[in-house]
Amino acid sequence: MLRMYVDEVGNADLKASSDPNHRYLSLTGVVIDLDYVDRVVAPELEALKRRYFKAHVDEPLILHRKELVNRKYPFQALRDPGVEAAFNADLLSLLRRLHYKVITAVIDKLEHCQRDPAWQHHPYHYCQEILIERYVASMEAVGKVGDVLAESRGTRPDRELKAAYQSIYTQGTDWIEKEVFQRRLSSKELKVKRKADNVAGLQLADLIAYPSFKATLAHRRKEPLPEGFNRCVASILEAGKYRCSPSGKIEGWGRKWLP
Repeated sequence: MLRMYVDEVGNADLKASSDPNHRYLSLTGVVIDLDYVDRVVAPELEALKRRYFKAHVDEPLILHRKELVNRKYPFQALRDPGVEAAFNADLLSLLRRLHYKVITAVIDKLEHCQRDPAWQHHPYHYCQEILIERYVASMEAVGKVGDVLAESRGTRPDRELKAAYQSIYTQGTDWIEKEVFQRRLSSKELKVKRKADNVAGLQLADLIAYPSFKATLAHRRKEPLPEGFNRCVASILEAGKYRCSPSGKIEGWGRKWLP
C-alpha cells in the first residue's frame, strides 16, 4: 500500500500570473510505502526534531521549510551557525537514506494564458491530474495500489480539490482510462490533512517541494541547479529519488513542465 503526499509552491491565481513572483505553481508528490512511513519515516523525523529543537509530545513540532530557513521559533536554535550546519547535514543524510519517489509538476500560468486565453482549467487541479496520472502509471507497472494525501488549503479549496480528484477517479483523463485509476487508487476520496496534524509524509513533501520546483525551473531555463541547500536537496533527488523511465529519463516522468 502506497501513499502520495502532496505539497505546493506558489498559488493557483491566474490573475497574478503576470507578477514574476506569482507566475508559477508547482505541485510535488512524494510516494512512500505506508508501512515504511510508520516504521521508519515518522520515527526518523521525530528523532531529528528532538535532536535539535525543544518539543513536547502534547505540542508536536512541525517541520516547515520557510520557518527553518528564517530560523523562526521554534527553530531559533538554527541561529547558531554550528547547530545549523549539523542540522543541515543530518537532514540531507536523512533525505538521502529514506526510500521514496518524487513527482513534480510546474505550470507557467502566464505562458498558459497567453497560449490559450480561453483556458478555464484550475491550475492546481491540472497539476494534481498530472501527478496522479504518473503515480497511477507507476503502480500499474508494478501491480501496487495506493491513495493520495494533500495538505489542507481551506474548506472551499479542499472541497473543490476533492471534487477534481473524484472526477479523475470516476471519468479518467485524456491519457489514462478510468478503469486504471479505479484499479490502482484504493479510494475514490482524496485525503486531506492540516500541517498542524504532524503528518510525517506531508512534512517530507514540504522540505522537498521548493528545491524540486527550483530544479525544475533551472532545467527549463537550461541553467545550473540552484545554489546552497536547495542545490544539495535537488542533487539528492536527481541521484535517484525522482520517478524516471526504464532508461533513467526524469523529464516527463518525475518532472513535468506545463504547458
